[in-house]
Amino acid sequence: MARILITSALPYINGIKHLGNLVGSQLPSDAYARFMRARGHEVMLICATDEHGTPAELAAAKAGKPVDAFCREMWQVQKDIADGFRLSFDHFGRSSSLRNRALTQHFAGKLFEAGLIEEVSERQVYSNADGRFLPDRYIEGTCPNCGYDKARGDQCENCTKQLDPTDLINPHSAISGSTDLEVRETKHLYLRQSAMRARLTEWIESKTDWPVLTTSIAKKWLNDGDGLQDRGITRDLDWGVPVKRGTEDWPGMEGKVFYVWFDAPIEYIAATAEWADAHGLPDSAWQRWWREDMGAGDVRYVEFMAKDNIPFHTLSFPATIMGSGEPWKLVDYIKGFNWLLYEGGKFSTSQGRGVFMDQALEILPSDYWRWWLLSNAPESSDSDFTWEAFQAGVNKDLADVLGNFVSRVTKFCRSKFGETVPTGGAYGPAEQAVIEAIAPRLKAYEGHMEAIEIRKAAGELRAIWVIGNEYLQSAAPWASFKTDPEAAAACVRFALNLIRLYAVLSRPFIPDASSAMLDSMKADDAWPGDLGAALAALPAGHGFSVPDNLFAKIDDATRLELEDRFGGRD
Repeated sequence: MARILITSALPYINGIKHLGNLVGSQLPSDAYARFMRARGHEVMLICATDEHGTPAELAAAKAGKPVDAFCREMWQVQKDIADGFRLSFDHFGRSSSLRNRALTQHFAGKLFEAGLIEEVSERQVYSNADGRFLPDRYIEGTCPNCGYDKARGDQCENCTKQLDPTDLINPHSAISGSTDLEVRETKHLYLRQSAMRARLTEWIESKTDWPVLTTSIAKKWLNDGDGLQDRGITRDLDWGVPVKRGTEDWPGMEGKVFYVWFDAPIEYIAATAEWADAHGLPDSAWQRWWREDMGAGDVRYVEFMAKDNIPFHTLSFPATIMGSGEPWKLVDYIKGFNWLLYEGGKFSTSQGRGVFMDQALEILPSDYWRWWLLSNAPESSDSDFTWEAFQAGVNKDLADVLGNFVSRVTKFCRSKFGETVPTGGAYGPAEQAVIEAIAPRLKAYEGHMEAIEIRKAAGELRAIWVIGNEYLQSAAPWASFKTDPEAAAACVRFALNLIRLYAVLSRPFIPDASSAMLDSMKADDAWPGDLGAALAALPAGHGFSVPDNLFAKIDDATRLELEDRFGGRD
């Protein structure tokens, strides 16, 4: 049994996320965690809301609420949505927690002691209209690298280039829209990432199994221009972790807070500590996941994120961990995802374009979305959500293949043999052929899930469902029942066992349908070891019930209505 620590990139607190955010980190991290738990491994799946920085302040101001109250409310909203999508986080924390505050200040103190933080006098943008400095996302303008006209002062979301506010062309205040800006001098703390370049390069070069997307972005940031740059880790904001060296005040830094991208990844650790607190466990319970001197040396740590988060997780957060000089656990594998597009373009809240997570749950059950998003996960390239493709995936894969199989088998058995697994007959060449067909597919499915190749795993899972349908169609127990009821009984018994197998294998992708199938079969969820034994797990005489229709088809009229509703058109 392995111990696997899994973290999903933290969603910003400033609003409800869209389907692209869901499939870019949270959903695949859940599927992987569910699979690893099913295989008997000890898993810790951690996520949290990212609550500091300008996005929170701006969203709270727009909502007319104090920022702490706004964050508290939005945490609950995001937690409820995560539950709605059946995201099986062991803990869903908050980066504004006391645990994260203390750990962030602790890391800052250790980095200062190691000579990796320095005070820098710098020139920052000041808004005369707003009467304040404008850090990061309080400034918008045109990216000097790609020309995107809605770039933020910390990073261009279009080309992912890291920016400083003074880099922007035609900048304006994100608060008031004012262009009455000037540059003034102020002091801030910088993390000397450049001093860590050699260690980071060696570490990244050692990760030969990382996805190309992850390593290519990391190496680009390491080597472009003058290489890895020192980065400011404080801001002139009211909301955030106050700047301290451990528990001591930091002279000259009064009234400043740590930069959100410094404290946010530390919340992975803090949220695990919050999990221990919530369960009344001692610090050793979370430290065994994070400190190598407390047992984390045998932990495999896997991070999930969209590609715009990769630079901070391959460089800035590891620099913090390494630079502390303490035995914290470094990530072993980073699974990066490309973008999910919506009908060929970007999701847009302001334009009403695309489906957001709360809307999705109002339209259809979570399994419909989980299946389509995971089976079309943007791993090797961007993926495009279209309603036509979504309709086809739901109707063909879920309704026609899996749902139809379960319905036909259980209803036929009830009508001819009652609600118990039939007695009589014996498995023969047809059943053995199914076992031989499924075995390599199951091995491939397990291999792809272990390698976090989500789309390939979904393809193998669907192929396993198809094998059952082809078997049922060929064996045709509804025909053989008239002349050879023993053969029909054996076929149905085997097919009912296939339903249990499908329920177990499908749980990482469609947990609600999986539970419905297992409840119907009155069966456990033990992962198959010997496939032949697994397909005889339900003996003759074992009771079952006919489940409700697992999946309803999406008709053309509904699809057209949804296309219009979420197309961003007037």
